Amino acid sequence: MAKNYNRRTEKDYGLLRKAFYLAFLYGVVVPVAKLMYNIKIEGRENVPKGSHYIYAGNHVSYLDPPLLTYAVGGRFIAYMAKQELFEAKNILLRTLVRWLGAFAVNRDKPEIATFKTVKAIFNTKDWALGIFPQGGIRKDTTKIENIHKGFVLFAKKFKADIIPVAICGYDGYAKKLFEKHLTMKVGKPISYELPEDEIVRQWVLQICEFTGFEPGDEYKTQAAVKLDKEPVISK
Repeated sequence: MAKNYNRRTEKDYGLLRKAFYLAFLYGVVVPVAKLMYNIKIEGRENVPKGSHYIYAGNHVSYLDPPLLTYAVGGRFIAYMAKQELFEAKNILLRTLVRWLGAFAVNRDKPEIATFKTVKAIFNTKDWALGIFPQGGIRKDTTKIENIHKGFVLFAKKFKADIIPVAICGYDGYAKKLFEKHLTMKVGKPISYELPEDEIVRQWVLQICEFTGFEPGDEYKTQAAVKLDKEPVISK
């Protein structure tokens, strides 16, 4: 029986993990992002101080978590991931998912252990939560649709505002230097105090605006109306 990786405690996010996290970020992610993907960052000024936030991005590849981390200035972020990644045949992928502090989750129905892990993450004071509301990787689509609302439940439960982060221009993995061009765009914080549907709506609006994607049919009516004011940020 596969080990359940959905339960982590504050001790799992100590100095050793932070040291490995930073070494991987600056030793691998930053060079690859700059030399292979010519990465550009926009909106980093929107990244708030502190760690009690949920970073939520669109999902186009396995590179999304480290690229999102780089885009927001190297914050410590523990990502939700599907259970299968922790048992992946690819040893490198499996090792990184485990060592970088990710945790397994049932995306359709979060379990008690998942909520306890998120609470532990926020209790550390240094780590934030990372989520991809689309669920799985959606690389062959230009729509933002079928959003899982688990990130809204976490936002409400732990009173954490949501920071949208868009991965723009992805068209496959780079195989040589300067082959690809990516732009990461950080959006305005979305208040957890808003109604659930409004939180999802604002996330979809910002991601669609940054990426040029279209909202799914379930969001077209709402997304057709532009916000007449800045997203509400809780105090």
